[in-house]
Amino acid sequence: MATLRLHNVSKQFDDKPALRSLSLEIADGEFLVLVGPSGCGKSTLLRLLAGLEAVSDGEIWLDGADITAQSPRDRNFAMIFQNYALFPHLTVKDNITFGMQIRHEPKASWQPRLEKVAQLLQLDTLLDRKPGKLSGGQRQRVAMARAIVRDPKLFLMDEPLSNLDARLRTEVRDGIMTLHQQLKTSTVYVTHDQIEAMSMADRIVVMNHGEVQQVGTPEQLYAFPTNLFVASFIGSPAMNIITLPCRAGMVQVGENTLPLPPHATHLQAVFFGIRPEHLTDTPEAEQHTHHLSGIVTQRELMGADYLLHISTPIGELRYSRKNRGDIPMVGDTVNLGFSPFDVHLFHAETQQNLYQETSHA
Repeated sequence: MATLRLHNVSKQFDDKPALRSLSLEIADGEFLVLVGPSGCGKSTLLRLLAGLEAVSDGEIWLDGADITAQSPRDRNFAMIFQNYALFPHLTVKDNITFGMQIRHEPKASWQPRLEKVAQLLQLDTLLDRKPGKLSGGQRQRVAMARAIVRDPKLFLMDEPLSNLDARLRTEVRDGIMTLHQQLKTSTVYVTHDQIEAMSMADRIVVMNHGEVQQVGTPEQLYAFPTNLFVASFIGSPAMNIITLPCRAGMVQVGENTLPLPPHATHLQAVFFGIRPEHLTDTPEAEQHTHHLSGIVTQRELMGADYLLHISTPIGELRYSRKNRGDIPMVGDTVNLGFSPFDVHLFHAETQQNLYQETSHA
């Protein structure tokens, strides 16, 4: 169990910034997820926390002690990689206990821990097998067991599900969350998959170009994205984003108008955002005060939902509709209703959410 704090941490490679003055706190027992596109700096940050890379500037503190220059061994963090990093010639048992054997710890000190962890991760019948005889999910559980048996202060997980197929990803993801609920060990988890982040995290750190874009709970990031990047990155399917003109302090949404916040009435254009699931063409659409008429150009069956592409006077909108009743066909005209409370407006230049300073703050 540990509380970790980063203060103005930066990292450069050959004068190219990978992380820019990042400050962050991970609470005791928290499951914190770093999410963002490839190259945004999330794996670099994980390596800095592990001590595998040196910090260019800034400080890392653990439980009130400065560990910026501390060796990886002295930090007692356990890192789980996407490629498992198992020794193919060793058995499951020897892979799990490798670190303790290297340190010549007596077997009597780690055998009880091995048995407990093996039972916890359902590996007790596989201890004599070698990695080549295991499934992808089993190999990932061995990697987790090797980390857990050390009783680390912090877990660092670098895209541990990326090499698994969809079924195994769900299975191992559920296992990681069950494990976290039982162990309560602080965890920093890296992924590029925002759905994975939303389903696992206590809090999410959205990163882009080496900078933190927003930190918050999954609910906060979904409902109140701080800028256009977070709005378009978080949510599946992605938020509809369209540039719209403004006139006399009002946004022109087809035949509808929306008032700009008081501090933004001078703007000539904004990015208009609305999530596909916040549109409707069902009878309740008539209850909404704002409407757009359009023609269906494409249908995508998503299982429980259809994703309809609608050509409207303001541009193409994606509309997520429950797969029940009469689903509009390609070529059909639909009347879409939406609530102004589900709309997001973003500054055309800074791309900041204009509502952050008012009702969405």
